[in-house]
Amino acid sequence: MFIQTEATPNPATLKFLPGKVVLDEGTREFRAASEAEPVSPLAARLFAVDGVTGVFLGSDFISVTKDHREWLLLKPAVLGAIMEHFLSGEPVVTDGHGAGHTGEDFDPKDAEIVATIKELIETRVRPAVANDGGDIIFHGFRSGIVYLKMRGACSGCPSSTATLRYGIENLLKHFIPEVEEVQPV
Repeated sequence: MFIQTEATPNPATLKFLPGKVVLDEGTREFRAASEAEPVSPLAARLFAVDGVTGVFLGSDFISVTKDHREWLLLKPAVLGAIMEHFLSGEPVVTDGHGAGHTGEDFDPKDAEIVATIKELIETRVRPAVANDGGDIIFHGFRSGIVYLKMRGACSGCPSSTATLRYGIENLLKHFIPEVEEVQPV
């Protein structure tokens, strides 16, 4: 098994491409070993590597976030954990599905605007963010403000604020005049 790696804009996060489907649908993010233990054998294995502080699972990639340690020291152990998992035959997640997109906050009268926002995020933003090892989730729309949650490599990335403010906000404003601002959740 050959696992490729890619750098992400977040220096604390590295993207691992196992050449296999990781999740059939959705994405999953784990910020602690306690979140991963009952749900994802793969994420639990990765958290067993000393220095791993976050795991994000996408359709065909795994983003791993580290603490202050150097990737030079952590990368072999992470590669080993991923390879060991896929060779074990265990499922990536045990609850059978990716993350749901629940808890959205918007006024029902704005449903058409929200549908357009979601469509733009899904077709224009999400693929680009996934290339960087992350994901973006619509959280809400109130009083002209779009609330988005950055996940995976994008969460805590030094450039995520600029991505939201200058990239995504400008895109949404261009297509949807009702959008005044984009804020992270």
